[in-house]
Amino acid sequence: MNFSAKVMLLGDIGVGKTSLARRLVFGRFDGDYKTTIGVDILTHDLKLVGRPEDIWAKLLLWDTDGDFGHHIFKSVYIAGASGALVVADASRPLTIEKMFALAADFSEAMPGRPVLALVNKADIVRPNLAGLDRLGLPEEQIMITSAKSGENVNEAFEGIAETIYRRR
Repeated sequence: MNFSAKVMLLGDIGVGKTSLARRLVFGRFDGDYKTTIGVDILTHDLKLVGRPEDIWAKLLLWDTDGDFGHHIFKSVYIAGASGALVVADASRPLTIEKMFALAADFSEAMPGRPVLALVNKADIVRPNLAGLDRLGLPEEQIMITSAKSGENVNEAFEGIAETIYRRR
């Protein structure tokens, strides 16, 4: 069985949305940072793990410009989204607050669609998840990632794909 899903990558400028997507798709980290203008779209096929049958997800990754902020929800880019990964930079606490606000806005704009919060750049600062659930998401919807080391990158995309599949 196969399915496709449009997954939005949301978050402030410089939190690592592009690096996470490129780590998944190309299996590497590129330290040469270039700001995304508008939206970049990447695709990646992955097999859902832990299932007796073969289920493949074709993820259409919409890597958005961090300047959009909350205005993304008034644009055509959000249409048809199956889920979202909302990213923050572990070394910049204000991006964590913005991450939770964007996750709440996504849930409001796209009811019933899964959202997963990623606190990225754990290779720079090891974030403490204690107390983050007070900002609006349960702890199981928050992951620590590092695009540089690869920590939890595949797991994050597999997790959102699995949740999208279960909610179909």
